[in-house]
Amino acid sequence: MSTDETYEHVYTGPETNVQYLQELYEEEGISSRVRNDFDSGLRAGFGGGMPGQVLLFVDKKHLGKANEIARNTFPEDYKNEG
Repeated sequence: MSTDETYEHVYTGPETNVQYLQELYEEEGISSRVRNDFDSGLRAGFGGGMPGQVLLFVDKKHLGKANEIARNTFPEDYKNEG
């Protein structure tokens, strides 16, 4: 699965947060994908990524709405951004 062409990164955080956002996105008709670099690295026999942190990607055409949902749901994760 390639996340580069159709999907754009929208959030990185604990798996439970990502699962919750996926539920909210599904209610809004927003397609999403998860990438866990740490888990993938372990399976391949090398390290990579941060333990407990997964990346969430959404269909590019819904990026604005997805960002809005993520920021409203987990504002503490965006407090250091402009």
